[in-house]
Amino acid sequence: FEAKGLTDKKDLIKLRGHYYTSYYQLGDHIGLYYGYMVPSTAYLKVFDLNKYFNGMLLRVPKAGNPKEVENLIIQNKLFEIFQEHNQWNKILDVTNLSELNKATVNGKAETLIKVTEALHEKKIAAVADRIAARKNKLRIVLISGPSSSGKTTTGKRMGVQLLVAGIKPLNLSLDNYFVNREHTPRDENGDYDFETLEAIDLELFNDHLVRLLNGEEVEIPKFSFETGQRFYDGEKLKMEPYNILIIEGIHALNPKLTPSIPEEAKFKVYVSALTSINFDNQTRISTTDNRLIRRIIRDYKYRNYSARETISRWASVKRGEEKHIFPYQEEADVMFNTALLYELAVLKPYAEPILLEVQPNQPEYSEAERLLKFFSYIKPMLTKEIPPTSILREFLGGSSFTY
Repeated sequence: FEAKGLTDKKDLIKLRGHYYTSYYQLGDHIGLYYGYMVPSTAYLKVFDLNKYFNGMLLRVPKAGNPKEVENLIIQNKLFEIFQEHNQWNKILDVTNLSELNKATVNGKAETLIKVTEALHEKKIAAVADRIAARKNKLRIVLISGPSSSGKTTTGKRMGVQLLVAGIKPLNLSLDNYFVNREHTPRDENGDYDFETLEAIDLELFNDHLVRLLNGEEVEIPKFSFETGQRFYDGEKLKMEPYNILIIEGIHALNPKLTPSIPEEAKFKVYVSALTSINFDNQTRISTTDNRLIRRIIRDYKYRNYSARETISRWASVKRGEEKHIFPYQEEADVMFNTALLYELAVLKPYAEPILLEVQPNQPEYSEAERLLKFFSYIKPMLTKEIPPTSILREFLGGSSFTY
């Protein structure tokens, strides 16, 4: 790699410290990858390559139908977010794992954390300012995003910034509007489908929204996941002129959730961990992997789920996202990237021991091994400089927010 001037790959291998490493060759080109590769290009028959802005877009086969290529969907807002963060990475001289490792080794981790967190706070404040500028008409902020994107912390930090702008936020949870268990739709396997829009009592939810926006006091329901039944405990909510309602959930951007509310009264925020740092100068890091790692750590710490259990559920989670979340992401007024430039180095010491618990005789072992191989290229970073309001604290613990 060094002889070909591929110092990014050379540095990764050197840090890994293994006696042997695998590399891949196609003609005169050699590459380094952390996933699984097909034996030859003869296997890669279904794909398409399209011009996309100032670059190219590679379209791969559909997960559910490997004989059909993914549809071409223009996502201008999503692309702009990636472009913006790539530019920031270049300014900070951290565009790939090799440069991230150098920042850790050279004592620049503290500065990297502070600058990255400051950028997050600035972005959240800018969103709050946009909301405040429309406060005469805006009454509801809708926040949506895929699993482990940091929706909850983003909403809480936005609430703080709205207070600074003179707006007092009120939170309304979609979870409290689930229909009773006997009315919950079932999926194709006969299991309860809590991720479908029809699992929410839309009539009651919209009735409460209209009454709240009209200044009425409303008794808010609660939902018991143990009994599968709705109940009331006397909690009431009333909106004053200086209030704004924050609603967070996977269906928040779906127009069918809030048909009774005029569009000018809504501000829609899409949140996701859009990993902008690359593995090396050739290979990107999957944004889905970033969220899976976050979820493995969070499930283990707060829900008593093993890595094996989280990995086994992940395919179902992704199907739900593709059906209920991603189709509406371009509907957002603003997109917010919760991925932190330094986070993979911080997540490593938390994720590795959890992944090592997956046994070779378990179906999830190959996925756990793939993630462990990925982490072997990353130098760990300490967490003491991560502020208590950071998105990462939602997954690692130590947050100053109550969840």
